[in-house]
Amino acid sequence: MSFKKDLINAIELFADLMDFKGENRFKINAFKNGANIVRRLEGNIEELIHLGKIQEVKGIGKGLSSFMAEFYQKGTVEDLENIQKEIPNGLMEIFNIRGLGARKIKVLYDELGIENISYLENACSTNKIADLKGFGEKSQEKILEEINRFKKASGYLRLNRAENIADKLVEELTKIKVCEKTIISGQIRRALEIINKIEIVILVSDIKKFLSELSKTFKYSKLSDAKYDIVHLKGFEIETLLYIGETEKNLSEILFLTTGSDKFLEKLEFDPKEINCKSEEEIFKNLGINFIIPEMREEQYFELNSKMKDNSDLDLSKFKGFLHFHTTQSDGVNTLSEMAAKAESMGFEYLAVCDHSKSAFYANGLKENRILLQKKEIEQFNSSSKIKAFHGIESDILIDGNLDYDSDFMNNFDFVVASIHSRFDISEEDMTKRIIIAVENKFTDLLAHPTGRLLLSRDGYKVNIKKVIDACSANNVAIEINANPHRLDLDWRNIYYAREKGCMFSINPDAHSTEGIEEIEYGIKIGRKGGIQSSEVINCFDLNEFKLLLNRKVKRINL
Repeated sequence: MSFKKDLINAIELFADLMDFKGENRFKINAFKNGANIVRRLEGNIEELIHLGKIQEVKGIGKGLSSFMAEFYQKGTVEDLENIQKEIPNGLMEIFNIRGLGARKIKVLYDELGIENISYLENACSTNKIADLKGFGEKSQEKILEEINRFKKASGYLRLNRAENIADKLVEELTKIKVCEKTIISGQIRRALEIINKIEIVILVSDIKKFLSELSKTFKYSKLSDAKYDIVHLKGFEIETLLYIGETEKNLSEILFLTTGSDKFLEKLEFDPKEINCKSEEEIFKNLGINFIIPEMREEQYFELNSKMKDNSDLDLSKFKGFLHFHTTQSDGVNTLSEMAAKAESMGFEYLAVCDHSKSAFYANGLKENRILLQKKEIEQFNSSSKIKAFHGIESDILIDGNLDYDSDFMNNFDFVVASIHSRFDISEEDMTKRIIIAVENKFTDLLAHPTGRLLLSRDGYKVNIKKVIDACSANNVAIEINANPHRLDLDWRNIYYAREKGCMFSINPDAHSTEGIEEIEYGIKIGRKGGIQSSEVINCFDLNEFKLLLNRKVKRINL
């Protein structure tokens, strides 16, 4: 997460906790408004704070600027820590339940003595919430739904968070002298979007010495196994296991068995005790099948036709186009030039800036006059830049399926990304129809984050995704695999169907900052999981191929 997002979260939490405690209303509003100001703020916010210029921004007073300066210097704020100590731990959990603001939580606490999620769930189940003023039966049902979602998410981490923990753990393990090799295995190696177990395979020269050194840093319990030692590390957010071997051959066997998935291994129908190979490639060869990349080792593999079973060839080196990203013109942190420089350093050859459209007022969306100004900015950029920039837009799909600019104005854009950002609550039939109308729009090039899900936070809206995929195929519209680790949408389980229908894909980090560009790696992992070939990804088209794509329905680009 970026510094800006961390800062916004801290400001909003402080405002909520002050609201709960009934503190000064003017101060609470100042912080709530301040969070929105920071969200819309252009430029480098860290530099503004560092130079002491943040208080010059309209709407940011002395108290908020002092809060931000302390957060910048220490990564935390004493006032926030102190107020958190005054709130029961269980009650802090309730602040994670969507739809419950500070004031409603205060009512629940004062009226029913609810101070943790278990109490809240019981109160809903016994119909006590519905009788409270300001709630009602619908609110009670919604709270129960959100509790179930919260409980389901407990014990899971998003792929990027699990990877970060595993990488730091590997860094510590490699400091032990007898540790010769470490490989992250299991769900992370298979690139599951959410993880409930971290598994690491280790090659050591002396197991006793390794465990002796391990005990100096970590608490653990040792589990026995016939082929290798298993160690369960304690104190981590999710279950964390080490599998320890003493030979390279042993290491390959363990890696194969721990990568899984369990159902994938079951369908291979082999006896784990009979594995005696020097490499994973040799193991697959002895089983009479071609090597399968780790990402594709799921039960679904055995349901695929022979063409779909080919290993994906995707990697970053094949990507030429950096598509669907945001700049300071809407809600991005960095300018077009800064984003382009980072993209070029990563090997991209062209890009399409797609700031938010005018309906996204909360994200500083661009009205027509600002679009025309941005058009001039891009022309000026292209006159002096090696990397080519196309003028795109992330256009909101309105409730009736139309995009939020008139057809005549749409000619101003080289590349149009259509997406849903509002009214998630309509029926599956209406949502499906809404998206298909947008896909059928002759200007639409890409359908972004097609289900709207936020992993471990928000379910996708109700939509018949197969009908949407059919429409994308019929209208020659690419489907996005949004690489933001909070989304990873399109779900990899639907990628195979989209491939069978001949769909094109676009893999984009939906970056709002230069550091966000690097998140494309997570989209590539998901693409590999679905067996996608580089020929199916429009980001892998060379510049002329991409221009042909843009001209396929509406003439926009001179070839």
